[in-house]
Amino acid sequence: MLQYRNYFAKTLNLHAKIGQVESKSHIKVCIGLSGGVDSSVAALLLKRQGYDVFAMFMQNWHDADATLHGDCEWEEDRFVAEMVARKIGIPFYFVDLSAQYRQRVVDYMFDEYAHGRTPNPDVLCNREIKFDAFMEIARKYGADYVATGHYCRKEFLSGADGKPVYRLLEGADPNKDQSYFLCQLTQEQLSKALFPIGDLTKPEVRSLAKEADLPSADKKDSQGICFVGKVDLPTFLKQKLRSVEGNVVEVYDAYYASNAQYRYMTETLHHLAKPGVEPCLIAPYAPETKILTSDGDPLGESPYDLGKIASLSDGDLLRLSEPVPYDISFETETYRSGKKHLRKTRFKENPFGKIVGVHEGAQFYTIGQRKGLNIGGHKESIFVISTDLDRNMIYVGEGHAHKGLSRSCLRVSPDEIRFLRKDLEMGIGEIRRYRVRIRYRQPLQGATLVRRENGLYIIFDKAQRGITPGQFAVWYDGDELIGSGAI
Repeated sequence: MLQYRNYFAKTLNLHAKIGQVESKSHIKVCIGLSGGVDSSVAALLLKRQGYDVFAMFMQNWHDADATLHGDCEWEEDRFVAEMVARKIGIPFYFVDLSAQYRQRVVDYMFDEYAHGRTPNPDVLCNREIKFDAFMEIARKYGADYVATGHYCRKEFLSGADGKPVYRLLEGADPNKDQSYFLCQLTQEQLSKALFPIGDLTKPEVRSLAKEADLPSADKKDSQGICFVGKVDLPTFLKQKLRSVEGNVVEVYDAYYASNAQYRYMTETLHHLAKPGVEPCLIAPYAPETKILTSDGDPLGESPYDLGKIASLSDGDLLRLSEPVPYDISFETETYRSGKKHLRKTRFKENPFGKIVGVHEGAQFYTIGQRKGLNIGGHKESIFVISTDLDRNMIYVGEGHAHKGLSRSCLRVSPDEIRFLRKDLEMGIGEIRRYRVRIRYRQPLQGATLVRRENGLYIIFDKAQRGITPGQFAVWYDGDELIGSGAI
């Protein structure tokens, strides 16, 4: 019981945080029970705290042929979830949301890949399914709140009009914070959400599950696409996207010295840098398994002069945010080969690059990808640095320090900008300092945000690896998630 007593001490003020004053037994909570240990412990804690709890299991996917395992994993998950509900002593319901999931998440995924972008289905699943379609059904069952097993925290404060304003905070576990996946929630959605394990670490959750003898105590964490499972992505995408063979082009370092966009980026960043500061234009490589939370460290000053950033025009910022274009052409020549001097054709040597392989469709690849290229003969790893769907070309570079992997500025279009709190929304022309991440496992990065009529620009203190269109940039002030937007 020690683990539970420690948890109870951490969450003594949970009731106040969600802005409720009535008895908890009158508060009806629907827990999204997935069969995993996190949602199981969330249900357990809600029950122990005295809420009127019921569980609901979502089926969001039917196609077992798409998964690597080739079986119906959701059936096992449902069986475990039902056993957990029985063990805790709460009602259990089943709901099929597969039609909504296919329309609002999977079809979106296919469309994004078809246009050369790389979506994040987990972010969409939370925004469109768990805290929308699922929440709507839960409320029909009488739920006041929907709870999940996310590692994040929620608080509220009183706004200028006296109404509550909800804050989304990092989870207590520095290696499991999942606030990134909730970055697109609205105030309305957050007001009806509970995150019972947000103040716990993963080891504490496992310990509580074992102490309570929950059937999910030793169940491994799910992997792969939200509610679909672990899939071979190209095989999954080929259900709707056609395979068309094309060339893989390796880009040499010499290309960048002659490229106008790369020269503009480097010259502009050197101009923006403070006196005596050399801007970091190549992202340092580090495995993305480090601490995810802000961890109380101060943000620090920007290496760039904010006054100079403010003086950039909208057009300057737009160009600074654009990736390097690749236009390397290859001429052919004939030569004679072998004893019979047969005439053959080959590509002429090109100082900017070389055709090093073929692929099955540019839409199946993403920036920063290393696996699945099947290109040998290099000392260092080969990475995708760009894709061109119009010409069905993939461009790759050798090594973590390849110039094509790094960028310092990105843009979020005006219709994609989301501030979780309207009272903190940036005005046009405003500049702020935040910590930002561009994918889930990335440690937070210092950055300067600039809002203009044509979008929100994020200028990182250090260049970032693999900035990928379609992914979400999420910005934080301390441990609070402030806003997000699709790149």
